[in-house]
Amino acid sequence: MGDGPTTPASDGLPVPPNSGEFVRFFTERLDAHGATPGGVDWNSDTAQHIRFSQLLRVCDGTRPFSIIDYGCGYGALARYLADRGDSFTYQGFDLTPAMVEEARAFLADVPNVSVTTDPAELRPADYTIASGLFSMKFDTPVDEWERYVLRTIGHLATLSTRGFAFNMLTSYSDPPLMRPDLYYGDPCFYFDLCKRSYSRNVALFHDYDLYDFTVVVRLTVGTPAAATAGGGASS
Repeated sequence: MGDGPTTPASDGLPVPPNSGEFVRFFTERLDAHGATPGGVDWNSDTAQHIRFSQLLRVCDGTRPFSIIDYGCGYGALARYLADRGDSFTYQGFDLTPAMVEEARAFLADVPNVSVTTDPAELRPADYTIASGLFSMKFDTPVDEWERYVLRTIGHLATLSTRGFAFNMLTSYSDPPLMRPDLYYGDPCFYFDLCKRSYSRNVALFHDYDLYDFTVVVRLTVGTPAAATAGGGASS
């Protein structure tokens, strides 16, 4: 990423450059596979649950919390939380109308759930999670896609009061297996970005046998995200 970390612009809401293609692709996946990991282009329940467990490191599950699932698909994260017994309020957002309709049906028996296609309807929550959001760039040039990624990470921070987490395919993937329609991020870059721009409390997890990594950012309650970054060694 050339010139190193920058703080993304905060004006407006980030929209993927390929939003039309994105919606078509995931509508077709959902039609073909239904409310399953295949419907959101994951390969198994096991892999999906591993990713959820990594992302949810950001949450304090010992007490009730609110969470935004940014790019929620059919709502698998909310079901995962309910099945493990967490006490939570959930907002899901997805660009694909068919996914949101499916999520509302899939989560009909889960209390304190709302799902929308309009990111402007989201209200700040304790935590924001983005799983698989940055993978499908299709034919978008890498530099354009990375601008979208940076702006979206900034938006995750503004939506969160206690922390946020995201995952990404890794640039350490085996070259013969890397696809031109997917985006592979540099984990060191994104750790540095979050450490410099959002919080002094950042963790990078790249040890769970999948070709992706997870960044967890813990925020100081009541302090804007950018104000908690840096600050030297003292607390």
